[in-house]
Amino acid sequence: MSSELVTVAMPKGRIFEEAVDLLRKAGYDLPPEFEDSRKLIIDVPQSGMRFILAKPMDVPTYVEHGVADAGVAGKDVMIEEERDVYEVLDLKISSCYMAVAALPSYDPGRDVAPKIASKYPKLTSDYFREQGEQVEIIKLNGSIELAPIVGLADRIVDIVSTGQTLRENGLVELETMMPITSRFIVNPVSYRTKAAQIDEMVDRLAEVVGKEDVS
Repeated sequence: MSSELVTVAMPKGRIFEEAVDLLRKAGYDLPPEFEDSRKLIIDVPQSGMRFILAKPMDVPTYVEHGVADAGVAGKDVMIEEERDVYEVLDLKISSCYMAVAALPSYDPGRDVAPKIASKYPKLTSDYFREQGEQVEIIKLNGSIELAPIVGLADRIVDIVSTGQTLRENGLVELETMMPITSRFIVNPVSYRTKAAQIDEMVDRLAEVVGKEDVS
């Protein structure tokens, strides 16, 4: 890969769209059709960047292994993956929160070791350990809301944005665990070898985030 370009790993979906908007506000020239591309690697030489589009959970892995110099990842992914990267800036985008939910009929006193379904087994296990509650974690990769409905789990731990998905599936939120936003992360080696370019990115993004915080 060209040493002149800063390679940025980006998650597909909502975070990608909001991160692209943030980069444009920071003065980076990204082509209009950028969001519609089906390519997994997109070079934007006029902005000195190359983008790798990946699944959200994989972004910190690309950054840790140096395939990408930097990336955008949700705090949920950062906690779950525990990758050796620098978390340098809270971008304040894709705001949501992690929550515990269940069917309205759930009785917390019924089970000695209730089953909790989640895409985030480590985060979930750590949380309930801190609460002093012994639970059995069931890892699922999608449609977490299905688990209590079909009797696979007593409760779920998942990301909540509006709560609409929970309501549509007849679940109720029991407790809020933590707020989640997307972070700008950097490979430790790249932070030294491409310090000027990365520092400039961080400064420009931080300025935009600061302005939007005020407004």
